[in-house]
Amino acid sequence: MNQTRTFLMFALLAVAYFLFLAWEKDYAPPPPAAVASASTSAGVPAAADGSVPGAIPSTSADTNKLAAIGSDASHAPAQLISITTDVLHLTVDTRGGSVVHADLLAYPNAPRTRKEPNPAPTVLLDNEQAEYFVAQNGLVSSSDTAAQDQPNHQAVFQSAQTAYTLADGQNELKVDLTWQDAAGLKVTKTYSFKRGSYVIDLSQRIDNGADKPWSGNAYQQLLRVEPPHTGNWLTNMSNPESRSFQGAAWYTGEKFQKLPFKDFKEPKDQLDSQIKGGWAAMLRLYFFAAWIPPADQTDHYVTETINPDSAQPRYLIRAVGPALSVAPGQSTTSEARLYLGPNVQGTLDAVAPGLDLTIDYGMFKLIAVPMHGVLSFLDGIAHNWGVAIILLVLLIKGLTWKLTAVQYKSSAKMRKLAPRIQALKERYGDDKQKMQQATMELYKKEKVNPMGGCLPVLITMPVFYGLYYVLTYSLELRHAPFLWIPDLSAHDPLYILPIIYALVMLGTQWLNPVAAGMDPAQAKMMKVMPLLFTVMFAFFPAGLCLYYAVNGLVGLCQQWWVTHHVDRDDTVKAA
Repeated sequence: MNQTRTFLMFALLAVAYFLFLAWEKDYAPPPPAAVASASTSAGVPAAADGSVPGAIPSTSADTNKLAAIGSDASHAPAQLISITTDVLHLTVDTRGGSVVHADLLAYPNAPRTRKEPNPAPTVLLDNEQAEYFVAQNGLVSSSDTAAQDQPNHQAVFQSAQTAYTLADGQNELKVDLTWQDAAGLKVTKTYSFKRGSYVIDLSQRIDNGADKPWSGNAYQQLLRVEPPHTGNWLTNMSNPESRSFQGAAWYTGEKFQKLPFKDFKEPKDQLDSQIKGGWAAMLRLYFFAAWIPPADQTDHYVTETINPDSAQPRYLIRAVGPALSVAPGQSTTSEARLYLGPNVQGTLDAVAPGLDLTIDYGMFKLIAVPMHGVLSFLDGIAHNWGVAIILLVLLIKGLTWKLTAVQYKSSAKMRKLAPRIQALKERYGDDKQKMQQATMELYKKEKVNPMGGCLPVLITMPVFYGLYYVLTYSLELRHAPFLWIPDLSAHDPLYILPIIYALVMLGTQWLNPVAAGMDPAQAKMMKVMPLLFTVMFAFFPAGLCLYYAVNGLVGLCQQWWVTHHVDRDDTVKAA
């Protein structure tokens, strides 16, 4: 195996891999029309408005089931409360105290340009039908109380104000919502915000003014639809959001697990576990929402599909807390935290153990995490992620200089042997066995190692995939500009970098013995490789194209230098 064949094999594998990801995104089979276990709970039909009916199993072994959460009855519109901090703008519905809209003020939804210097903020949560994504919570009684008489996420709470703002110089903001029934049970739901924080503290205080004990459970849940697909698979290839994971995720205290929307229909993949020290999340590219119960608390985690036979089913992940009991005249409080914000690597584990895993590099984590750390360090020096990528190329090239020099020296010697190999091919004709024996004898005589080009390629491919995930999932590269490129995480808008890389490949082919001993069909394939890579890189993140364009240019210069010295040394020896 020579360098060209190895490179060709891995190149075709890379192309096939990314094309398959794009094709599967658009043409995967739709979920089945109905899944009984997910669409109903205890025989109660799912609500048309996306509420979560049905019984929720209790975390106590001595109880059977909790009363239904929500109902399928229609509900009058509730009041919307506006809450603004220095980093968040939220809308809270007094029906259940649910967070139904969240703007991330520090993260615009598009790159800043001269025409659009102040783009709108990124929307994480939204109660619009097409992008439905909300964070709900509440309390459910273990008695036979009707659902509409419980302080769940369908109960109507009261608020003293319709708008709250974290004022300048104020470090904390609290928003109270209250609910009370005719018997005297009062619930005060308090959201607490801190300056500069994407973590929202939630407390639900239960004051039992009734004449009998109250028992039940607190719960938190995230409810979301699958984002609509726009365009075809070709355009989605250039959209980082369409290539990223979309679905639920959770942490068991030891292990991070994910469930994509397409697998919610599989009963075997559903979450139904008692977990201590965990959390439940819904992920999208660069941002996520997560409910985080107290670390010392054991909750019952489940996933469900609401209305799976509808045109746009809703997917749910829920955490139900341990049983609560409040005697007459007594009170108790249930607490949890809600994270609504960015995926900033290296900061999330301080919020909750395992939360950093929401930046999921998969099997390339061992490569991607250190590479992200090096890039961050270089960006701290250069103050530009594009320059940092170029510095990373130079750093890697410096570390592998001797290794690649051996590869290029072997290629240069094989290039000089190309006429002699062609002569052997003409001499032995179709006798491939004798041709191979004669070729190996020639290599041995001239001290040429035909495998010299394999090892660098084998090292390069993991780096390629590791860097691909870093540049796809690293928030820092989102909307990071470099020269004519407004966003290094998206494709090159002018396709300059893919063209540069194609020219580099042409130069590399000129310096390499492409046709020596190669099948005619394979030689033709190598001639179209520059065009193939130009098309493939046109859909890749510009940061990745920048890395490989610069890497190719440096490699081409090094190869020319090594080839020049090999030719010069041979001329000196001949003289």
